[in-house]
Amino acid sequence: MKKLLSLLALVMAVSSVYAADDCAARAAEKKLAGAAKNSFLKKCQADAKGPEVSACESTAKEKKLAGAARNSFVKKCVADAQAGAK
Repeated sequence: MKKLLSLLALVMAVSSVYAADDCAARAAEKKLAGAAKNSFLKKCQADAKGPEVSACESTAKEKKLAGAARNSFVKKCVADAQAGAK
């Protein structure tokens, strides 16, 4: 189980790196700068994470969770959402 979670975390980290590069390239292609670029990058990277992660992060924000409690909640929420999708 720990190996599976480690693998999932690694895959998410690698995909977020590629998503960040892709988002930066798209922002450059659109010739965005300043606040418009920052806003675009933030939304692009959030969209790249997937709907489960975005929904879980929104719920954690609504519950005003922070630190380890937030991380634990998001991790469990994503795992439950992915298990329910299978």
